[in-house]
Amino acid sequence: MSNELTASFPILGIAAWSGTGKTTLLEKLLPLLAAHGLKVAVIKHAHHSFEVDQPGKDSYKLRSAGAAPVLVASRQRFALMQETPDQEEPDLAELITMMVPHHPDLVIVEGFKAWPIPKLVLYRDGVGDSAILTDPWVEAVALSAPSPIDLTSCVAQLNLDDSDAIARWIVTWVNAKKQTVASKKER
Repeated sequence: MSNELTASFPILGIAAWSGTGKTTLLEKLLPLLAAHGLKVAVIKHAHHSFEVDQPGKDSYKLRSAGAAPVLVASRQRFALMQETPDQEEPDLAELITMMVPHHPDLVIVEGFKAWPIPKLVLYRDGVGDSAILTDPWVEAVALSAPSPIDLTSCVAQLNLDDSDAIARWIVTWVNAKKQTVASKKER
């Protein structure tokens, strides 16, 4: 995991300790980013066994009987369920490739703190350890109070409670990443 993951779209990790408010912030940010014209996909890491379908439903019965994967589709949505019993942790690189056919403008990755991807770190005073702010992949931090450590000047500092400002920073960051990708293609 030493090399940066790359894709045809920008990837931004949202890293924070549990209880900081990652999901709450994302619920506020996603409509704001959509209002800026961004199509945003999200990959969320779950630290526990979770169920997408319900016991008693056909998809659950088929998956339990050994179908791998099971894809359930309707006019409104689809869900792909795949058992991964021999996998210790999800492979973020594989999950990112699953986003390619959807052509997002941005993929936000919640969790996967150890992966080498650009990160927006959320830090709430009194929640977790400030070491999260020292990750070399940090591009910005959203804080609830002044930073407990000195941050380099290239790390943007945002107010954790100002979702509009965080959304504007993300839009600017995405546009800069797209320009970088476009200039590399021109060479």
